[in-house]
Amino acid sequence: MSDPVFFVQAVRPTLAEVASLTGVTLPAGADPQMVLSGVSPLESAAQGDLAYMDNPRYAAALDVTQASACFVSKRFAARVPAGCVALVVAEPYRAFAKVLTAMYPAAVRPGSQFAADGISPGAYVHPQARLEAGVIVDPGASVGPGAEIGSGTVIASNAVVGPGVRIGRNSSVGPGVVLQHALIGNRVILHAGAKIGQDGFGFAMSAEGHLKVPQIGRVIIQDDVEIGANTTVDRGASRDTVIGEGTKIDNLVQIGHNVVIGRHCVIVSQVGIAGSATLEDFVVLGGQVGVVGHVRIGMGAQIAATSNVATDVPAGVRWGGSPAKPMRVWLRELMTLKNLAARRGDAGEG
Repeated sequence: MSDPVFFVQAVRPTLAEVASLTGVTLPAGADPQMVLSGVSPLESAAQGDLAYMDNPRYAAALDVTQASACFVSKRFAARVPAGCVALVVAEPYRAFAKVLTAMYPAAVRPGSQFAADGISPGAYVHPQARLEAGVIVDPGASVGPGAEIGSGTVIASNAVVGPGVRIGRNSSVGPGVVLQHALIGNRVILHAGAKIGQDGFGFAMSAEGHLKVPQIGRVIIQDDVEIGANTTVDRGASRDTVIGEGTKIDNLVQIGHNVVIGRHCVIVSQVGIAGSATLEDFVVLGGQVGVVGHVRIGMGAQIAATSNVATDVPAGVRWGGSPAKPMRVWLRELMTLKNLAARRGDAGEG
């Protein structure tokens, strides 16, 4: 079986180009014309590779790395071995990401699955849809009547762009994505299988049966949002579901109807956010967090993984647990229970 390379390196930067891109100052004696031929983790890097280190648990790997250059914080600069150029920056991972973007631009956002240009044979674009020049539509994709798509946007195979949907410029709609009742901004990335704009879960429940409540709102996704594979975003009931600019959402997340998510939030895999909840700007939800309906999480708050948010959360705090509470309170409860269990165990053994 062949061993394909899925991402072809676009450039091989010199140290001088890396320094210009990231704002790093090259150390004395470093050759600015040295070419970096690839990137690699510390432990497997070879001569010519660029690496990074920003976690103390990898300090031992830094000590013996064979990389030609490595982004490190000032704290670990002295541990960079001879033969490896220490590129000292405040945020090594961020600097590494900038260089990686320059070297592998095709990995930044999904492109055509067929290396296609324009509307491919086998795609269906309704005559009443409006596509700007430079839109790519892969085979098997369909674009409904009244839809509008901006230049530079890619609609991948088997994606469905529903009637009246608006998509901005330089966005990526991955394979199998379904868009309905939605307005999508510029530079938005929707990964494979994401479903946007389907019914919210709304029923008037009674002993006579559960009456479906029509969901007549929309989904509004602002610029520079990224949504992971198989994530679902329900449309609003009577008002819009909104995701603010720059927010990043992982795979397998469920966002209910009428939810409002602010700018630059981070939502990790398997989070569930119930209807009409509000997240203010820069909120972070760890994996598997559950948020009940109609609560508000304040600006910059962070919720630990597997927590359950059942009440409003103030701005700027760190909470965890089920139900979620201030981190110190939660950790104190856990320690108290641990100590109590240990004492009872000792008593039982005696």
